[in-house]
Amino acid sequence: MTSPSLRKLGSSGLEVFPLSLGGNVFGWTADEATSFAVLDAYAAAGGNFVDTADGYSAWVEGNKGGESETIIGKWVKARGNREDVVIATKVSQHPEFQGLSAANIKAAAEASLRRLDTDYIDLYYTHFDKPEVPVEEIIGALDELVQAGKVRHIAASNISADRLRASLEFSDREGLAKYVALQPHYNLVSRDTYEGELQDLAARYGLAAVPYYALASGFLTGKYRPGATVDSPRAGGAAKHLETERGQRVLTALDEIAQAHEAPVATVALAWLGAQPTVAAPIASARTVEQLPALLAVGELTLTDAEVARLTEASA
Repeated sequence: MTSPSLRKLGSSGLEVFPLSLGGNVFGWTADEATSFAVLDAYAAAGGNFVDTADGYSAWVEGNKGGESETIIGKWVKARGNREDVVIATKVSQHPEFQGLSAANIKAAAEASLRRLDTDYIDLYYTHFDKPEVPVEEIIGALDELVQAGKVRHIAASNISADRLRASLEFSDREGLAKYVALQPHYNLVSRDTYEGELQDLAARYGLAAVPYYALASGFLTGKYRPGATVDSPRAGGAAKHLETERGQRVLTALDEIAQAHEAPVATVALAWLGAQPTVAAPIASARTVEQLPALLAVGELTLTDAEVARLTEASA
């Protein structure tokens, strides 16, 4: 199998695999050994874009936050492949480093660098925007990290169009570091969370979109069917889409197209995202190596215009 071609990440100069590997499961539903195995398999397929956050996985009993970063840091150290991996992490949600004040951004970045055991973060996201903090303070702090060489590029997640626009305009006006990517909640059963003003802004400013919940907590893998029981911590959230007409329409369209390509349903759902304007690489996580092939195959599957249109119509 030839390795899928890498995609440019907005204006950053970074080139990334068409699937970003989600690190939210590392230290949660995947222990260190399993996480290493998943990371190894992803890298072996040509994958180079790993997504995490300083707060992963503080919600698990006994965890403090930062477990995912620590595992990724150990893996990169063990494999000696730091220069080959684009590491994205985020600030604002770690229990000890809440918010986006300038002081917190800098302290959280230092803590992430220690856990990742690296000198620099390739892509540093504001995880959840904090509207009470002026964009000038946030961008100023992020710019200092970039100037110091601790962060290569900056990005935003979970931000309103107004705040994103204000941030981009401030960066332009002051000649400071500027967001190159956006991480929105976006998939076939959640389109209004990105399409419209946010997507238009991303297109206008050349930002790359790196959607999370790309498979709607597993619903778009096709394993949730009427009467089926799925063993997953996220089963409740995914199964609710079965109760909607749109969810059922989307599954029907996915099934037809998957059958035509002899491809997994999940691959088709990710390929639809990858075909959308501004999208560079959807994020999906695998808690076992067995879950990876369907995700990795997105780089090999090109949907026809008619197939993209069929899914777009079904998900409207």
